[in-house]
Amino acid sequence: MTPVSSKLYTDDVSLLMVLIDTNPYFWSSMKNTAFTFSKFLSHVLAFLNSLLLLNQMNQVVVIATGYNSCDYVFDSSSSSMQRAECLLEKLEEFVDKDESLSQEDSVDGVGFSLLSGSLSMALCYIQRVFRTGPLHPQPRILCLHGSPDGPGQYVAVMNAIFSAQRSMVPIDSCVIGSQHSAFLQQASYITGGVYLKPQVSDGLFQYLSTVFATDLHSRAFLQLPRPVGVDFRASCFCHKNTIDMGYICSVCLSIFCKHHKKCSTCGSNFGEARKQDPSASDQRRKTPDGS
Repeated sequence: MTPVSSKLYTDDVSLLMVLIDTNPYFWSSMKNTAFTFSKFLSHVLAFLNSLLLLNQMNQVVVIATGYNSCDYVFDSSSSSMQRAECLLEKLEEFVDKDESLSQEDSVDGVGFSLLSGSLSMALCYIQRVFRTGPLHPQPRILCLHGSPDGPGQYVAVMNAIFSAQRSMVPIDSCVIGSQHSAFLQQASYITGGVYLKPQVSDGLFQYLSTVFATDLHSRAFLQLPRPVGVDFRASCFCHKNTIDMGYICSVCLSIFCKHHKKCSTCGSNFGEARKQDPSASDQRRKTPDGS
């Protein structure tokens, strides 16, 4: 595969991978607010239409991020139907399927959406575009996320982030939930994307159109939001909890919140530090003549 640095990009043509959080448990918790899932979709549809109107060569791919699964629901390059009708129809089918899978599980709180899976699907699609030829749109990923971070997805999400960084694909993040996302803060910071948490949910379209509609070439001339207070804490591999300090395996770099005798990932044994023999230490201090 041709190195990414040698590829020829068109300046103002974008390939935008939009990851929409459809976690039914999260949107059920938002019913008490005025910002419902249908209102959220109306903002997103207006944004996607405006993006496609900016340049007829722009391409938009939408991936639904559910609680149990994720799937492609819209591709502007292959859709022959009206954009809104096609997207809403596929999205409704996906949500019904994801909810039917969720009925078998008992969920505490709002649950976690499958962010790692949708990021992987977006990167796979981008790699297919890379292989079509040297001239192609500039790819970027936009995560419209509301669910809290799933600690069990930490490794998969970080692998996707580093893969995007290696491929020079920025990950933009727009968090619509009540709390910040440490995963997406790290993703946007590492890949050179933009992280934003709108202060007013009803103005989501304005935030999307002013911050995320511009192509990568034009961003150099704009004052975009800068990262403030990025949470770089990791999650331990044993209990999937976010930790400030922990133990790291020197072989596979797995992270643990407590000391273990053996690494659960690679099987390496964690030995205690050797105690020096006093007699051996005295012999090393002696000079060659024995004085």
